[in-house]
Amino acid sequence: MKTKIILETLILAAALTATQAGAAPISLQGSTITATYNGSAEGMLGLDHWFAAEPGSNTTAIDPSDDPMNQEFITSDFWFAFDFSTTGRLAVTLNDDPANLPAGDYRASFDFGASLAKQIGSFTLLDTGGIGGLPALSVVNDHTIAIDLSSVTWNGAFSTFYAQIGDAAAVPEPGSIGLALAGVAGLAMSRRRKGVARAQR
Repeated sequence: MKTKIILETLILAAALTATQAGAAPISLQGSTITATYNGSAEGMLGLDHWFAAEPGSNTTAIDPSDDPMNQEFITSDFWFAFDFSTTGRLAVTLNDDPANLPAGDYRASFDFGASLAKQIGSFTLLDTGGIGGLPALSVVNDHTIAIDLSSVTWNGAFSTFYAQIGDAAAVPEPGSIGLALAGVAGLAMSRRRKGVARAQR
């Protein structure tokens, strides 16, 4: 029984370690982003167009200065701002009093196309100090991420939370995880055999 508990603990630890290994930031330097808001290109206004509601405003280059005043996108209803850093960090800010925010769907997607040097492998929360309910983050494909803010509760006007886009190269291959688990299982079985041999003496 004791061996079984130890084995399960070791396997769980190995799986968690392998999962956590995929958290390396991705470089967004020189990238161009095409965004949608609730499925609409017209729903996003980009920095390159000075947030004007005009054709193509949902596409913008990332601000190389990482100036937090230069958000890449603002939604056309002006509720949300999205600011990407060149190191793959995304800041999402509510631009008004949350008491005025009507219930509804608030979904955004960001497609980097072929402008990334590496593929996207993860999209994870960093800091949720400015919010209550959590956003749903997803990697759509190796160059696109999506975020659903519908369940988020905001702590106040201009509340912000942060997420991190990760490099696909840092995400462990399924085979690597399997090898790690096999090694742990083998170690546990070896210890069990030694314990049985001692007990038979």
